[in-house]
Amino acid sequence: MSIDFLVDKILESYSLYGGVNRMETENFPNRENIVAVLNDLQWLIFPGFKTADILNEENLRFETGLRVNRVIALLTSEIKKAMVYITNQSACSKNIHNSHCFELAEKTAVALTGALPELRKAINLDAQALLNGDPAAKTIEEIILSYPGLEAILVHRLAHFLFEKGVPIIPRMMSEYIHGKTGIDIHPGAKIGSSFFIDHGTGIVIGETTKIGNNVKLYQGVTLGALSVQKELMNKKRHPTIEDDVTIYSGATILGGETVIGKGCIIGGNTWITKSVPAGTTVIQKK
Repeated sequence: MSIDFLVDKILESYSLYGGVNRMETENFPNRENIVAVLNDLQWLIFPGFKTADILNEENLRFETGLRVNRVIALLTSEIKKAMVYITNQSACSKNIHNSHCFELAEKTAVALTGALPELRKAINLDAQALLNGDPAAKTIEEIILSYPGLEAILVHRLAHFLFEKGVPIIPRMMSEYIHGKTGIDIHPGAKIGSSFFIDHGTGIVIGETTKIGNNVKLYQGVTLGALSVQKELMNKKRHPTIEDDVTIYSGATILGGETVIGKGCIIGGNTWITKSVPAGTTVIQKK
């Protein structure tokens, strides 16, 4: 069997089944570029923690500026591609510098970088919550360097910002990248309050319409999901609301868009909840 024959058969499958990331008007965002953007954004949030860079007063401004420019340029290009694909605005591909798509994409990329000081504040509160809540944690630096829960929250806050701005595809690419890396699956649409705590984290699932208040703690294997996955429920609230100061221990499953876990509840491990729980309640698995 010749190489040419094998190539021809593969090319034939491209025509039959699609899935080729090729022409400008068919081009999806590039996964490698999205990961590069995330790496630069993580550097800007915690400078020097994820790379071997040696930073000092002389080069910090330069290194920061380098990454800000790179994020804006690369993210603008990737957002534009997502918009072209979703809206099929072929004019965007004809005049990239003056198109409406490019202007919206650049505006969004600049807005994200402009929001980094506030995002840094939120993520530092998440890191502090981990330090305060985990007896094994010794320092904030240890958490930044080694805790997958904090990295998953960090990427979620970035992805959620873009999701709220209406950016297609890219927020989900970000969330699935960090899902693959940490085992923590947070849909970019989920709304999460301040001082969010994820310990261990493997197997956590947080659905798109979940609402989580402040000072909430989740342990590994928690599912905040939907009672039904019917397609016609796409634009409805399908996932639970978790109010402030709730702790949910490992393996708990909480389902349903009308399910509310009241303030200060403690949800024990391996529980199954499909109805609202009043504030201050402790729920444990029945023997």
